[in-house]
Amino acid sequence: MVGKLLSNRYELLEKIGEGGMGIVYKAKCHLLNRFVAIKILKAELSDDEGFVARFKKEADSAARLSHPNIVNVHDVGAENNINFIIMEYINGKTLKQVITENGRLSYDKSLEIAIQIAKALECAHKNYIIHRDIKPDNILITEDNLVKVTDFGIAKMVDSQSITNDSMVIGSVHYFSPEQAKGSLIDLRTDIYSLGIVMYEMIIGRVPYESKNSVSVAMMHIKESVIPPIEFIKDIPVNINQAILKALEKEPINRYQTAKEMVEHLIEIKKEPDFKLSINNNSSAASELMETIVISEERNDFTTIMRQPLSPEKSIIKKDKKIRIIIASIILVIIIGGLVKYISKGPSTDTVPPLVKTEVPKTKEKLQVDEKLPVDEKKLVPSLIGSTQDIAEQTIVDNGFLLGNILNSYSNNIAKGVVISQSPEVDTSYEKNGKIDLVISKGQKIAQVTVPQLKGETVEEARRILNSLQLKLGVATPVTLNGKGSKGSRSKENNGKIFRQETNAGTLVNIGTEINVFYYKTK
Repeated sequence: MVGKLLSNRYELLEKIGEGGMGIVYKAKCHLLNRFVAIKILKAELSDDEGFVARFKKEADSAARLSHPNIVNVHDVGAENNINFIIMEYINGKTLKQVITENGRLSYDKSLEIAIQIAKALECAHKNYIIHRDIKPDNILITEDNLVKVTDFGIAKMVDSQSITNDSMVIGSVHYFSPEQAKGSLIDLRTDIYSLGIVMYEMIIGRVPYESKNSVSVAMMHIKESVIPPIEFIKDIPVNINQAILKALEKEPINRYQTAKEMVEHLIEIKKEPDFKLSINNNSSAASELMETIVISEERNDFTTIMRQPLSPEKSIIKKDKKIRIIIASIILVIIIGGLVKYISKGPSTDTVPPLVKTEVPKTKEKLQVDEKLPVDEKKLVPSLIGSTQDIAEQTIVDNGFLLGNILNSYSNNIAKGVVISQSPEVDTSYEKNGKIDLVISKGQKIAQVTVPQLKGETVEEARRILNSLQLKLGVATPVTLNGKGSKGSRSKENNGKIFRQETNAGTLVNIGTEINVFYYKTK
């Protein structure tokens, strides 16, 4: 690719980065005589309409944002099956590189970086965009210490709160919010949690949850309390420790409710080290632009659930403990074998896969452990695909295995409640009491979107906003400024402005729903 000329003006000079979807090059724009960064969709994905659409969506999302702390998007194009985005070229390093080089950052530098990231998020959220993948790799630091947030590749318009994309769970697992890890409904506060993880890493030098298995990390976000930074670094200012813990609350309602609120607190802490942070866990408005979405804990068709093994496993574990007392030496070998198999189920990645990979590297160590396992301590994994969840769970227990993690995923072809895939695969030689993971179909995905805030908009602007979310403007009822029932200011400045909408902002509705509004009109 290096040396190639795109659109007869952009010359690719060198490769400077690579992500899951694209490769980034430094390029020279010969028309404007400046350097730019060009992100090119990987060749193997160019024929996939879904990836191409998502790639273009990144450009659309980022192009709507204009802020000093967000990488600017200049142009987007396609040429000879090459899809590309032209972006501002940043001469600097990623925050990940900075952390790696320094071990951990000073409190002042961490606060300054966090404030700039939060300001970028404030801009994105005001434009109805949730980033969903805030992590040090997506934060650039210029030579002048200016922070630039990039990679809106999985950014989501505030229209559908589900993080799942077909059968994939999107995002980087170490920076997931608990609601992302569950595959549950999300709102803008998911970015605040991810920023809390980034702050934790800057100050401590590592992320709070680590494991060789992505699903395990996801479960930690859901289940385990974070160890306060002050436990590792005793001299950390109490207010910084509190700010990080507030951002990392499991329940979104207990976090900062907006990026703006977080910015204000961090600025106060930076200016006044003894600033007393008020930790308020009461409900407040999640945004000036949309009403807080309260996520129901009830399982439904729009929620992906990750849960711990059911009671049959607990029963088997208890029996297993008794056996170990009697034949501890044999069980120790089995445990070691199981641990090696668990760790070697595939390379650790930053993205939670739809199912834990089943390809196990045949390392010398693993082969040696396997050779020590008696033949009767292993069984062939039964076929579970196509079975209902209840039958699959019972089959697992009946065959002497344990129920592992269960992921729920939408499917256009598999009925709701039926097993889509399993790990390990059928007929794999697997030790008794080994865990078997399942992916269960949630059936066909029903598309829903979140109603935006329309108050203060003109009727035409409301129509444009609704159309962009695949909603429709219903009946627009005019109300005279001095007429009966008019509300609010009667100034001519409000002429043509919407003052009421029948369906409240933040409500989940089906695509195509009509939203009725009322607007002021002068006589």
